[in-house]
Amino acid sequence: MFLYTPEQRQRRDSSVWTLIQGVLAPLQFVAFLVSLALVLRYLVTGNGYDAATISILVKTAFLMLIMVTGAIWEKVVFGQYLFAPAFFWEDVFSFVVIALHTAYVWALMTGAMGPDGLMVLALAAYITYVINAGQFLWKLRQARLQQEAAA
Repeated sequence: MFLYTPEQRQRRDSSVWTLIQGVLAPLQFVAFLVSLALVLRYLVTGNGYDAATISILVKTAFLMLIMVTGAIWEKVVFGQYLFAPAFFWEDVFSFVVIALHTAYVWALMTGAMGPDGLMVLALAAYITYVINAGQFLWKLRQARLQQEAAA
């Protein structure tokens, strides 16, 4: 089964949204790595709560931005905003990632959890993010192999 039809591949390759996704994904990953280090530092030492919190909010903002631009990319390439068959399970799991990040923001804003609970929730969100990123990297590899096979 091919990931892209020739027409979808052409739309993917000519879309500015492909470039935007290609820029945002590594930026989000860098934000994740910095934030992960700050969250772990807080959990281990009890220091740096404010820095960890800000980093989680920055990572969450990147996530929301990449989700919106990714939905636009899917519309351009596949003709629907989300749940295109080629990326169905990645999109489903993306909503788990978004739900956990949003739960963190809600818990922070409402005071529903203390600092330690918030950091553990952030780690749970980050675990799902890593799984989801792996799903997308696997699809990128499949697309590359498909393109090589077609050439």
